[in-house]
Amino acid sequence: MTVTETLAAYYAAFNRQDAEGMLALLADDVVHEPSQGNPRHGKPAFREFLAHMNRCYAEQVIDPVFLTGEDPSRGAAEFMLEGRYLETDEGLPPATGQTYRLRVGAFFAFENGLITRVSNHYNLADWTQQVQSA
Repeated sequence: MTVTETLAAYYAAFNRQDAEGMLALLADDVVHEPSQGNPRHGKPAFREFLAHMNRCYAEQVIDPVFLTGEDPSRGAAEFMLEGRYLETDEGLPPATGQTYRLRVGAFFAFENGLITRVSNHYNLADWTQQVQSA
């Protein structure tokens, strides 16, 4: 698959809440760099992260734009993320089913056709304001 095809498959699996579909596109030693917090290393840590996210949030990627260049070892995505806050996440405001919409940027590294790094970036202050005022 091309970088664009891999990213499209990754986010299609995300929208289905298909953790195994997402994990199939990752290298075993994948590094996940979240917008806040410490990096996670390896598929088991990413699997735990996805289970946590699916428990606390119901999210959909809307209108993703995939960005690639001549280097097939890099790619990026920009999209709107629409979600519902289902279960209180540690250190965050209480969840009451609030909805939110955020712009997200994600950067990827690839090796041998698999994703080796996922770096997500979004505005946590914007998210917090949305869920506190809902």
